[in-house]
Amino acid sequence: MIKVLDGVRVLEHGTFITGPAASMLLADLGADVVKVELPGTGDPFRAFKGGLYSPHYQTVNRNKRSVTFNTKQAADREQFDALVKDADVYIQNFRPGFAEQIGAGYERLKELNPRLIYCAISGFGATGPAAHRPTYDSVAQAASGYLRLLVNPANPRVVGPAIADFVTGFYAAYGILGALYEREHSGVARKVELSMFEAMTHFNLDAFQHLFSADEVMGPFSRPSVSQSYVLECADGSWIALHMSSPEKFWQGLANAMEKPDIFLDERFASRQARIANQEALIAVMRPIFKRHDRAEWCRRLDSNDVPHSPMYTTAEVPEDAQARHLQLFVETEHPVVGHWRTVRSPVSFDGERPLEVSAPPLLGEHNEELHAGWKPRAAAPAKETRK
Repeated sequence: MIKVLDGVRVLEHGTFITGPAASMLLADLGADVVKVELPGTGDPFRAFKGGLYSPHYQTVNRNKRSVTFNTKQAADREQFDALVKDADVYIQNFRPGFAEQIGAGYERLKELNPRLIYCAISGFGATGPAAHRPTYDSVAQAASGYLRLLVNPANPRVVGPAIADFVTGFYAAYGILGALYEREHSGVARKVELSMFEAMTHFNLDAFQHLFSADEVMGPFSRPSVSQSYVLECADGSWIALHMSSPEKFWQGLANAMEKPDIFLDERFASRQARIANQEALIAVMRPIFKRHDRAEWCRRLDSNDVPHSPMYTTAEVPEDAQARHLQLFVETEHPVVGHWRTVRSPVSFDGERPLEVSAPPLLGEHNEELHAGWKPRAAAPAKETRK
């Protein structure tokens, strides 16, 4: 594994997803990440399902070490300060003002370590009329306008994973990497600040650009209509997804696969704009056709006609996919207490070398003994590709 951030030390004071996700992304690139947690309870995400090692916690805390401090207590704060002095990056995702209450505010840590890049993640920003508001994933999605693009108006309910949390973590890592680059060239260590509201609004850039450039307010079916994206049920009850885009060759390939060579002579479907305007009608035509064969047969037909498609997998089906196996996308390792542990590797390869090494998320305070005496390098245990 090529560790492009080898030697970078990250101190994460994060809970739930945004802060831990940011540091995990850096850890996946080789940074040495130490997670600071409260004694006894740790990151609240630990206890979301069964004990202190929930799958929620495991998702964003691999490749780290865990140390427990209550920084409101003098002795613990002294040990915390020792780690701060040796760190390159500090990450927290507390509500504005809380870091100062526990002795982890920007001014204090910057005085301890002038080269420290301090990353503060909030819900709505450090200042302003909404700064005080508690924020979680769905709140940020809703405030940014993004949730309105996901919810079916006929059945309005929140769907899907914690997009805002993960997106904010990505943007935080992006900002930190930029700050690290500048510090290495100029010696200046920046304070990196972002909020979930800002991150999701930027992530929703396409909708805002349509608003500003074309006075168009996009809805949940706007992009699928323009991109000509479809989900269709097959004879075996499984689903398949198509993303036809604009090249006519794909539509001719689809017509051949459906054994309907003249279907796009219908004026409702004869051009890109016509198909956009009449997508509901086209769906009504295609649904009974796709119910004639099972998913495997449709994949064979679509693949032979070079039509952009994929089986609409459940999570359980993805590890069995031939391409996923070829890419060694799922890896595993052993933890001395937890035992066998499996996950999805980082998607980024360098010089053709895939990142197949991983360490399981730490137990609460697992590295107290080695880290209470100061920052020491960790010894990474090799992982192996998942095989069945």
